[in-house]
Amino acid sequence: MDEYKHNINLAWDLPFKDHGIDIGDVSERKELRKRLNCKPFKWYLDNVYPLLDPWDNILAYGGLKNLDANMCVDQGPVPGHTPISYACHYYGPQKTYFRESGELYIGGIKSHKYNANRCLTDDGGKDNEPGLNNCKESLQKGLGIYWEFTQGKQFKNKQTGRCLEIIKRKLVVQECTGQRWEIQHVIKPF
Repeated sequence: MDEYKHNINLAWDLPFKDHGIDIGDVSERKELRKRLNCKPFKWYLDNVYPLLDPWDNILAYGGLKNLDANMCVDQGPVPGHTPISYACHYYGPQKTYFRESGELYIGGIKSHKYNANRCLTDDGGKDNEPGLNNCKESLQKGLGIYWEFTQGKQFKNKQTGRCLEIIKRKLVVQECTGQRWEIQHVIKPF
């Protein structure tokens, strides 16, 4: 899978380094690939399966933990439109994916370009509740789907200037107070 081998780590929710899995000796497979003049995996993505999202601009994935409240972002009991804060367990509903664009997907990621992921959103409203909505639709409606984030720092919406925070065990977006967040696995520094 060449430079796309990280997709296995993403799919299996494994850290990129020190994951403890020995893949064994693949030199024979590499030699076969060379001998058969196989095309690179990018050619496969471009020509055979162009609708597959290569996930090549994901910076971090895994649980998104508030270091001050010691809780994680969760998609909620019924996958829908309102994410919640919950004790960290790092399974499916707490899987997050942070892209270079600033989009944060919660509760899994779609592998096909025609499927829409669900982004964490801030509509800037007075209810201070973050949303979890179809990314494409949210963008069309003018909802804030792009976030500024640095590991160990605040999680701030680029459009509204408000931060994702946990107050009295409740997930909110509000004026920033400096709460610190961390995503479980970092692919590229950001």
